[in-house]
Amino acid sequence: MTRLQAALEDYITIRRTMGFKFEDSAKLLSGFVAQLEHDGSQVITSVAAVAWATAAGGHPNWWGKRLSMVRGFARYLHSLDSEHEVPPTGMFPTRPCRATPYLYSQDDVARLMVASRSLRPASWARTMEALIGLLAVTGMRIGEVIRLDISEINWADGLLTVRSGKFGK
Repeated sequence: MTRLQAALEDYITIRRTMGFKFEDSAKLLSGFVAQLEHDGSQVITSVAAVAWATAAGGHPNWWGKRLSMVRGFARYLHSLDSEHEVPPTGMFPTRPCRATPYLYSQDDVARLMVASRSLRPASWARTMEALIGLLAVTGMRIGEVIRLDISEINWADGLLTVRSGKFGK
């Protein structure tokens, strides 16, 4: 294991100890370290970080996200060895990519539920109809509905317990 790989393992351990899942970031940073080593470098530079962030193509928002991950790792390494550069912030002009909200009417929800009945197989149709109904009447997030387990339904009291909420709440 190289010095950079060992440092990355330590960084990942620290981030996870602080409560972050850090799964996607760990994979991406591993790719960054592999690229540095392929290029024969054991030191993070801004030039190398930007080249890696933009090499995947895509939108400047994606480049900014990739560079942000490297920036955190670079800050960690810079605290141990000032030879590592921390790429500056604001290198890519990013903007939010939020969809315009749409509020579904009761008729919209009813039509979606009826339309879901035409899906195949029939179990998928029933699942989608229930999912749409739960989203419409509970205000739950899609991830919360998807992670529901049958044991979280109390049929006698008419209660639904959400155990896997956003950010693990």
